[in-house]
Amino acid sequence: MLDQPALRELRILTEISQRRDLTQRGLAASLGIALGLANLYVKRLARKGYIKITTAPPNRVGYLLTPRGLAEKTRLTYEFMEYSLRLYRGTRGMLREVLTRLAARGQRRIVLYGTGEAAELAYLTIVELGLTLTCVVSDNGHADRFFGVPVRPLSALRDEEIDAIILATFAPVPDAARALHDLGIAPEKIVSLA
Repeated sequence: MLDQPALRELRILTEISQRRDLTQRGLAASLGIALGLANLYVKRLARKGYIKITTAPPNRVGYLLTPRGLAEKTRLTYEFMEYSLRLYRGTRGMLREVLTRLAARGQRRIVLYGTGEAAELAYLTIVELGLTLTCVVSDNGHADRFFGVPVRPLSALRDEEIDAIILATFAPVPDAARALHDLGIAPEKIVSLA
């Protein structure tokens, strides 16, 4: 698995390879980090020989990916893809196992918490097993519908309308688990991916 600094290096190398007019300010903005941290990363990548810092015209700084940098970007990309595939396969396997057990017990009404990539994997597994996605809940306000299913606020969920709720996110969501408990959702109905 790529650690956070390696993932950030991959993102920086990718940005440099794709954008000729990249500035440190633009890099910082696209990565969501402070300008000083972007400067630190750029200098570190230059010391490693992955990028070359140029000045042309004299008042304009530019960045070029070196052959060594291209090799590192390729290596990191391969590692990231390998990790992503392992995560995908593991998550799909776990979802199949859990949802198959629910279906065998006659529990077919499934709710998804979340609308991101993990929710998409859960949705595929729900459809594959012939279960019913009764609703999608999320409090982030990013989507009105998810694969044609209305997205409702978490507070609108009722225990009696569901057999299970999948916390469809790869990050721990203690606030969601606490909110579900406060709504009276039985703990045995909650399935977490994290």
